[in-house]
Amino acid sequence: MVTSSTRRPESLATINASVGVLSNEELRLVNHQHIQEVANRLAGVNINRNNGQESLTAIRSPVLTGAGACGAFLLAEQGIPLRAAGFCNVNELFDANSENASRIEVIRGPATAYYGSNAVHGMINVVLPDPEEGGELTLEAGPRGSTRINGTVGMDYGNFKHMFLANGATENGWRDNSGFDQQKLSWRYQYTTAGGYALDGGFTVTNLNQETGGYVEGKDNYKNDALRDTNPNPEAYRDNQSMRAWTRITKELANGWQVVATPYYRKADLNFIQHFLPGLPTEDNQHTSFGVQTAGYRDLSDDTMISFGLDLEATDGRLLQQQRFTTVGSAALRAQIPIGKHYDYEVEATQIAPFAHMEHSWGNGLDISLGLRYERMEYDYDNQMLTGRTNDKGVACGFGGCRYNRPADRSDTFGNWAPKLGLRYNLNDNHNVQFRMNKGYRAPQATEMYRLQNTQSVADLEAVEIDSVELGMEGGQEGWNYAVTAYYMDKDNEIITDSARLNLNNSHTKHRGLEVSGSLDLAEDWTVATAYNFARHTYENDELSGGVNINGNDVDTAPRRFGSAQLQWDATETLFAELEWANSGAYYSNPENKNRYDGHNIINLRARWNVRSDVTLSLNVLNLTDEKYAERADFSFGNDRYFPGEPLRAFFSVNWKYL
Repeated sequence: MVTSSTRRPESLATINASVGVLSNEELRLVNHQHIQEVANRLAGVNINRNNGQESLTAIRSPVLTGAGACGAFLLAEQGIPLRAAGFCNVNELFDANSENASRIEVIRGPATAYYGSNAVHGMINVVLPDPEEGGELTLEAGPRGSTRINGTVGMDYGNFKHMFLANGATENGWRDNSGFDQQKLSWRYQYTTAGGYALDGGFTVTNLNQETGGYVEGKDNYKNDALRDTNPNPEAYRDNQSMRAWTRITKELANGWQVVATPYYRKADLNFIQHFLPGLPTEDNQHTSFGVQTAGYRDLSDDTMISFGLDLEATDGRLLQQQRFTTVGSAALRAQIPIGKHYDYEVEATQIAPFAHMEHSWGNGLDISLGLRYERMEYDYDNQMLTGRTNDKGVACGFGGCRYNRPADRSDTFGNWAPKLGLRYNLNDNHNVQFRMNKGYRAPQATEMYRLQNTQSVADLEAVEIDSVELGMEGGQEGWNYAVTAYYMDKDNEIITDSARLNLNNSHTKHRGLEVSGSLDLAEDWTVATAYNFARHTYENDELSGGVNINGNDVDTAPRRFGSAQLQWDATETLFAELEWANSGAYYSNPENKNRYDGHNIINLRARWNVRSDVTLSLNVLNLTDEKYAERADFSFGNDRYFPGEPLRAFFSVNWKYL
């Protein structure tokens, strides 16, 4: 059963959408230190791990970077976005309590009508377990001072159930000055009132204190033993706190309607050094949101379901960027990037989104899914500093002017329609074919609108739009299953920062791919599973970059092939082992397609032994062959840059079910 498609439980076998699921069993086996380790087992997903708990997401897309690139993905817990619409962060997956999830659901391609802005390339939804009586504790130890603790405790009082889920991790980091401490706590409850209202809610709070390792520069220096574990930015850090609270209220009405309302509260606060910018400015961004998701469902017959809903959200956000030290570099750079405040602004945002959805089956194997969503986003921007291109005392910079430019107070509104169509035909009891046409969109993020540079005083931006078409076939029976999906997506108005550091709707890209996944029982005790991807992501507009017209080039950080495979062995009733191959093909690291990363192959080994019914021992050996590879390769400021991948490492854990 999955909930991401229509925000209520549905059988995965009946959903007309490209949905991948990581089950509780798979999550327990992988026992991930970073969500990349488990999410990349799904078709279409290619998350890059930067340093510590940082990440960059790709779902049927290149690995996207930049201030608003995170707006291409809707990242959620319990169906509630981790960050407010318009205020995304590229690393926001660390706000989800994925370590305690019962499953993780991924929608590939533009999400359904139940989700709006940011679900452009796809959605990741972390689902926490329903509360139940019992408790368990997991302790883990690994290299370089790595320790983790994960615990749950739940109580059942009949009409009221609740559960606490907590985890904490600390690691010194394998690179210099790159350790982190992270804590997460979730509470889940379920309660049914005397009046028949079903309440299902809780909260999640997280804290991350991280020393951040920067890029290692120089061609192929991720292989250099003298450099790969160094940190060129020992001053860098990232402190992040988040909190979400929600209650889902469900009522069955006498006329056949099921009405659901989910009010929620969200708070996020992130402070870090932008070690990738000259002058090493500090950024503090925070926002607070109140929202409600509503929907009504009714079965008109055994063959037809309709749904209508309205989503509302109000957000207060603020961003402060300031620099404490003199910029290192040329006289021009020192003059253009002065000490002091660069930006200090507040943004009030409102999101209003009605939607409708219908599903119908003709009883002959053919069914249809139709959806339509309209979304209106409004920003009210209030500059808390001097307007214009000066330092924070109002003095113009030399050598052509200050880099940072602060717009005057303004309001901006965006409205977008998103139709959805899905058809599915059951060839027989075991196989079906699916066809879908979706439209996705995202409003410009607040940072793209109001964090301007050089001569740009107004960002006249439109919403990013994507048109998606896909054709798939899936099926199977006892002992094997498969899914094959081909997709084509055309994205327009992509927002880029050009060579003059202006934010423009100046990129048109196309995305084509084939996803293949499945599993096969080789013998009674042996199973092989795989998810592999063939993709091509290209620029489709004339644009000079480094003196090269990039039209037709591959988008950077977009491997044409990637995926994974697992060989699993049920050795005995109590002993299980898995050998995993994780592959990234070669990709270009700049739009000119002049610099390239050759890709890598990683082998992981996992084993689990049920010593007795209440005690389980686990061993995870990652990068078994000690491959020298890059988690991410990049080319910028005239240099090849890398986040080196971690060497061979092993983690041992013990799980005790104490209740």
